[in-house]
Amino acid sequence: MTDDQYQRLQALTEKLMDVFLSEADPDSWPGAGIKPNAMDKETRGNRYWCKKDAAATLTLNMRAITMIDAIHRRTPEDGEPLGAGAPEGADAEDSLDSDIARAEKQAEKLMEKMRKKGLHPQA
Repeated sequence: MTDDQYQRLQALTEKLMDVFLSEADPDSWPGAGIKPNAMDKETRGNRYWCKKDAAATLTLNMRAITMIDAIHRRTPEDGEPLGAGAPEGADAEDSLDSDIARAEKQAEKLMEKMRKKGLHPQA
């Protein structure tokens, strides 16, 4: 994968997350504010489709994020050959710690986006 493709993939994950956050907002679904037993069949079906569409967008984004993570795991560090794989033993624990730290940073970025859009009230 070229550097340009990698940068475009990262940008795509951000766009997809924005789309997911918009699609997953229940206030924008058909029948918002109406109890399910008061909805007609078409409204229930459209509402269900909106949920499935949001889930599909999230699935696509998670696959792109998984691809980025796989690239990170194969990236040579400190002169290691490309595709050296995950370290074993004590190094595996360090690798796990760095993976957790990276995931926490990504989660924080997502939470910040949600706060900016008013979808997450906690600061």
